[in-house]
Amino acid sequence: MSKVKTPKDKKRLSYERDRRNTYGENQKSSRKNIPRSKQLSHQEERRAVRQALIPAQGDVRVKIADEAHSQVLRTGRIKKLSAFRKSPDRPLGEVVARRLRRRRSEPAFD
Repeated sequence: MSKVKTPKDKKRLSYERDRRNTYGENQKSSRKNIPRSKQLSHQEERRAVRQALIPAQGDVRVKIADEAHSQVLRTGRIKKLSAFRKSPDRPLGEVVARRLRRRRSEPAFD
């Protein structure tokens, strides 16, 4: 059972906890583009690692294999750090306050 009792408290918690996407895209395009961007960044990371392993194919010396291994670790880490990260959504309270400010500042149509 909920510990929050009054509607006022429920509204306050809703404004704090609920989130809204304010990126500026259409909602459907955000739902499609976020997974697509993650997918592409993961593909780039795998490709970079695969490219670093090309010199170490077949019978190779230990030195070449060790160098390729360190190159894999380095490029994988670099790609992972520059990978896609979704920007966090804004709390509902901020979104509502911004809409109210914009509504007040817009000129009235006569």
